[in-house]
Amino acid sequence: MKVGIGYGNHEDSYELGRRTASEAMRQGTITTPDLVLAFLTKQSDAEAFYNGLRAVVGASAPIIGGSAVGVITNDQLSYNGSPAGVAVLQLNTVHIQYATATGVDQNEYQAGRSLAHQLAASLDAKLLLMFYDSIKVPATPDAPPMMNASPPLIAGIESVLPPGIPIVGAGLLGDQIFSSTIQFGGLSIQQQVVVGVLLSGAIEPYVTITHGCSLKDGIYHTITKMHGPVIVEIDGRPATAVIDEEYGGPIWREQLPVRRLTIGVNHGDRFGDFQEGQMVARLIVGAMPGDKGLILFEPDLEEGTEFQFLLRDGQTMIESARRNATALVKQIITAGHTPRFALYIDCTGRCAEISNTLTEEASEIQIAMNQHGVPLLGFYSGVEIAPLLGRSRGLDWTGVLLVLAEA
Repeated sequence: MKVGIGYGNHEDSYELGRRTASEAMRQGTITTPDLVLAFLTKQSDAEAFYNGLRAVVGASAPIIGGSAVGVITNDQLSYNGSPAGVAVLQLNTVHIQYATATGVDQNEYQAGRSLAHQLAASLDAKLLLMFYDSIKVPATPDAPPMMNASPPLIAGIESVLPPGIPIVGAGLLGDQIFSSTIQFGGLSIQQQVVVGVLLSGAIEPYVTITHGCSLKDGIYHTITKMHGPVIVEIDGRPATAVIDEEYGGPIWREQLPVRRLTIGVNHGDRFGDFQEGQMVARLIVGAMPGDKGLILFEPDLEEGTEFQFLLRDGQTMIESARRNATALVKQIITAGHTPRFALYIDCTGRCAEISNTLTEEASEIQIAMNQHGVPLLGFYSGVEIAPLLGRSRGLDWTGVLLVLAEA
């Protein structure tokens, strides 16, 4: 496998696509591009950018990716201006199939099944790389956004594909105000779709999740009333009133999403020591108009769910990124494999501008990959998808590091 990475930050979207693709081809000494991963921000014209890519990589190589709040490479990290990042892969002994399914905003489960039916999974399938639009209905001045849900989408895929194939990917996000998104679906630009790339052959995927939350007080609370993605009552009380108390006032209502406080569901020992790797965090997007409840980024909780409030901890987040990235590379090398390409899917809320940290946690990923010469492409997302405790899950406020390695 050969991989080249390109980065650019240019107002001319066509030139941005052409230059980033050219840099990636040159850096990776690519002669035959087999797969292109490309991410750009809302400031760029997606069609012009796509045409710039095509001018370099040709008409047949599938281009996968789309909207991102910012991009990360081995030596660049930006969510200001018009940044874009591209990875061009020449796969050789690695085989791919890709497909696109529409109607995510109509029925996530059926869209997942449709995607999986188009992918003829081989016996040695190693990984499904999957992207979808996070935004079902964009935010307005009067209402928070409505989100497409990852749990039914993943369930639809898993109802068709053979068991045991890990799913890694993201719900794409275009900006920090939850506007609409676009996707590159292989040979086209689309919206409200799910795109999947199934990899098989001489490749081994390694995945780790970086976290960064701490328990607020350890007290369990119960969702006592819920409608879809909206928590109406917690412990029999209006959910917004509970958050007012936990946050120390109503200022959280001005944040989109709520910056400091999040909801954590413990999938480990209920009364054991806190282990962030056993918690699934759910971001609070904001308050419903009229204080009718809390809208969550993922609508997978239900009445009766017990949870604990978590605090997003900037220093813990940075330490987690450093520790997990270093351990993953060590695991790969110990297994006798060679890391060829790293993809870092990072929650938008983890960037320094939102997390109020002095340094970027993604710089820890850059350091770990650069120490071993691993080409890196990353982007800021809405939802991160990765295996956790034996199941592929949609995650919030995490970083998912995927490394493709060869024996």
